Formats: sequence, structure tokens, C-alpha cells
Amino acid sequence: MRRHRRDPRESTPPDDVFKEMVQAARELLAVRTPLDAELMVSDMIGAWWGRRVRGGDVEQVLGEGLVDYAAKAGTPASLTLLICLAYLGTARQGAKAEGAALAMMESGVARPGWADRVGAVKPAGCYVSRDAYGDQDTVICTFAYRWNDSEQPIDRHALVMVVDHNMSGMARDAWVSSQVDKLLEQARAEAAGNPLLLFEEIQPEQARALLESAMKATREPKTPPPVSDSYSAYHAFARARLKALPPGRKRPAPLHIEAPYSRERRAMLAAEFLASDAAEHLSDPSAASRCADHIIDYGCEQDFNRPLRVSPTKCETFLLDWLPRKVMLSVAEQEAMPHVLSAWVRFAAHRTGLPEQGLKATLDAVWEAIGKFPEAYRDPTSFGLDRPLLERLLPDGDLSALARRAFAFPYLQGTHNGIELDKLDPADQADRRTLLEIDHGGAIDQEHLAWHEEIATRLWDGDPPQLWEAAQRLLDLGHDRHDVLHVLIEIAERIGGDPEELAAALDDIADIPDEF
Repeated sequence: MRRHRRDPRESTPPDDVFKEMVQAARELLAVRTPLDAELMVSDMIGAWWGRRVRGGDVEQVLGEGLVDYAAKAGTPASLTLLICLAYLGTARQGAKAEGAALAMMESGVARPGWADRVGAVKPAGCYVSRDAYGDQDTVICTFAYRWNDSEQPIDRHALVMVVDHNMSGMARDAWVSSQVDKLLEQARAEAAGNPLLLFEEIQPEQARALLESAMKATREPKTPPPVSDSYSAYHAFARARLKALPPGRKRPAPLHIEAPYSRERRAMLAAEFLASDAAEHLSDPSAASRCADHIIDYGCEQDFNRPLRVSPTKCETFLLDWLPRKVMLSVAEQEAMPHVLSAWVRFAAHRTGLPEQGLKATLDAVWEAIGKFPEAYRDPTSFGLDRPLLERLLPDGDLSALARRAFAFPYLQGTHNGIELDKLDPADQADRRTLLEIDHGGAIDQEHLAWHEEIATRLWDGDPPQLWEAAQRLLDLGHDRHDVLHVLIEIAERIGGDPEELAAALDDIADIPDEF
């Protein structure tokens, strides 16, 4: 049974959190198996998974802080907690917890009889339940504690993780079951009765590669990822269990991954599509060609080089989420895109052998999304910007870059001291410097101008993403644009070239200090 966990942000001093956790660890002395203890501690430390704290990485500030606090407590409960953290924690937490636990055991602190078996598991078999669309993999990894004298597995259990390939291959859900045989029997039965499901055994190396990739993808977003309520509780347990599986030579990210598509290969695939029977009804070949390029680019860059994979969810996400955020379409392309996408679904389904039931469901989803597309896709010219200006700001067509590039270069129209701003290209380095000089009225020393150029270039490229996120937070607080730029410059100048330190410093900005 999962217990209520205090959100670490609810306590001001971390010691209050640590004290409560060490007190809760007394329950570990009453559990009967190492599996119960591991799940309890994984749930406990899952309280801070994915959180942001001031002063450093949450795993260092809270995770390592808990280890230090438990080591000082010196009780049987804190020793048991340290034994579990040595297995479940990060590498740094594990090393510190192991050292502290050994010291406490040498001093005679008692521990439960099962403590020596924490983490002592063997993998027993790995399986995957996969839908025919390639949307989702449910991976089941079974384990047991090391055999007893009768050669029988002890405390068999299964780690189950759901990997969503429509969300960059991230792990979306995780749980643990002790009903291993029942779980596998149910998965086989579901696949036997559904032509759109496949259940099979996979190599442990494959399972580890896929799940480690999925867990990495889940923790990469800076905003809270869309995971289940239970994911954080099982995160540490899953991370530790995967280390019991043999490592593979390569990390495939999904199980059926294709080689990268070169520009030539993408162009050839688009040409094959436009020449196919599926595309013969498209009335505007030029717009259809550009739309096909966007569909292929999405499949290559957002779906592990699988442009031919189609599903209801993937098509809806492409049409109603990715396109409106990322791509500047012409009026002709806006009109053509839904029709090109439905033609692409027929073309791709024929090429990949998608069952007829899956093809019909995908086409139904596309046509349902078509009614929502005009509302989801707002032509950027409706923002009050003319198309020539948009083309200068978005030569790559990346619609998501519009706001940050307009912030970096606000003066792109009109005349200044005889210079026609409409003829200056913010993507050109020389024109970029001229625009920044005009932004400052010409009164700026060259070193400071170079820093403005550095920040403008980073904003243009979105590198790192935290730069524009920090700027938006400060702008939302009502700060002047130039003050915001100077804060960004100060941080970039102070941090230097370390990208991780720069991203962390930008993440920590909550307001402009008084000295600015």
C-alpha cells in the first residue's frame, strides 16, 4: 500500500523532510521481505523526483542530504534506510549510503535479517506487448531473489513499464506486480484476441536498452513530464532493477528502429508518394510536395526515423499539435495538408502492412482532426506580421522560434539614419550586428555589443532553451526588455562555456536582482 508522501517543497528546512523520512523508516523494521522494503523506500524518495530546488540538483540537495541525515541518526531504522538507498539511490547516493551503512554495522547497529538480500535479484525473462501502430510498448521484466537451497525462485515479481513512442519514446507509467504468471497469461490472451496487438519475449539486453532510453527521455523535459501518478513512486526501483539486466552493445530506441534518413532518401520517399495511386487525387502538386516534406521530416525527427509509421494518435499529434507550433505553412499548404496526410496514411499503411482495421481507424482519426485543424493552426500573418517579415524571421520555417527572434530583433521595419531596415537580414551576421547597433541607438562599446550579439544568436537558435524561458519569466514580471537582456548577458558572462551550468543558472532565475 502506498503511503502519503510529503512534497519536499512543503517544508522550508530540508532537515524537517529528512526527520520525517527517517521516522517513517521505522516501518521498514516491520516488513518481511526485501522487495517490500525496496518498494517502500522507492515510494519515499519518489516524493522529490522531477522537482526543482534552489541550490543545485534535487538528487544532490535532497537525496544526498537524506543519506547524511540518516547516517547521523545512527538507529536501526536509519541503517535499514541506508541499506535500501545504497541500492536504490543514484551512483553518488549509493556510494555515500553504502559507506555510512558499513560504518554503522561495524559499530553494532542492528538490522533486519532480510537486509543482506536487498537488490540481490536475478532476471527471469523479459517480454513486450506492442500495438500494431508502434505507438506504445508495454515491457515486462520479471525477477526473483536468488535461489534458495531448493533451487526455487524466491519472491518472483514483474516490473512493468509503458513506453510512449508518440512522446519521444518516454516512459509514461511503471508499476510492480507479484502475480507474474497471471500477468503474462493475461498479456498473451489479449494479444491472441486482438489483431492490433503483439506479445513476444525479447532479450534482456533489448529490454534494458529500451527502458533506459525511455527513462532518460522522461527526465529530460524541463517541464513536468506527462507521466502517471505512480511513475515517481517506482522510478528509483525501476532504475535499480534495470542494472540487473545485461547491458547491450547498442541502445535501440524503439525495438524496430530505422537508419537515419538523409535528405536524398527523404526526397526519394516524397517522390514515391507523389507518384503513387494514393496521391493521384491531390490537385496542387506543389503544395502537396511541401506538405509531404513536413510529414516525412516529422517522422524522421520526432519518431525515430519512422516516417512510414502511421497511427490515429501520431496523425492527430502531427496535425493539431506539432504543425501549429513548429511550421509556417502557406495558405495553399494549410488547405492541402489534411488531404495530403490522409493520402500519406493510405500510402504508408500499404508499405508497412498495417492491418485494414488499423488503416480505417487512422483515416477516421485524420478526418475527425481535419475539422479542428483550421482552429488549431493560426496563420502567423493573423498576428499582425506581414509575410515578408515572417520569412526574414523564420527562414527555416520554425514557427516556434517566432517570439524569441522577434524579442531579439524588434526593429526590422522602417528607416533609421538612412538605413532601410526592411533590407537587413537578421540571419546574416553582418546585418545582425547592424540591427543590434540600431537597437542601442549606436551608443555602445564593441565588447558589450559582442555580448548582445552572443545572446541574440543564442535566442535565434534557441540554445539553450532555458534562455528564452528565463526571459519570458522576467518579462511576465513586468521588467524592461533591455534589463532582461543585461541579466542574461551577466549570467552568460559569469558562467562561461559550460552548457549545463548555464542551463542550471538560467533555471534558477526568478526575478531581477535589485542591483540591476
